[in-house]
Amino acid sequence: MYYAAANGLGEAFNKTLCNLLKKVVAKSKCDWHERIGEALWAYRTIVRTPTQASPCALVYGVEAVLPLEQQIPSLRIAIQEGLIEEENAQIRFEELEALDEKRLKAQKKARVLPSLIV
Repeated sequence: MYYAAANGLGEAFNKTLCNLLKKVVAKSKCDWHERIGEALWAYRTIVRTPTQASPCALVYGVEAVLPLEQQIPSLRIAIQEGLIEEENAQIRFEELEALDEKRLKAQKKARVLPSLIV
């Protein structure tokens, strides 16, 4: 059987986690429970020197994708999905045009709103 406590892996991980928390927690140190998710995300996505891979890549076989990259696709995600650069550029251009349309609608609403309030 394998006992993590017997070979010190638990203590080593706790030390690493504490060091990460020191970097992300504010000076008051009372919000550590809110920031532990960020520290664990950093631990899982940082490439380790001995293995030359992140823990996430070792477990799942692919690099971790930031939640922001899922909402706003990057070139790395496009390559993973098999899109070529031109297709990715076209998709992003269409998203930008849709964003401009949303901004125009918001501006129109902003102009109409003051007249409705008075």
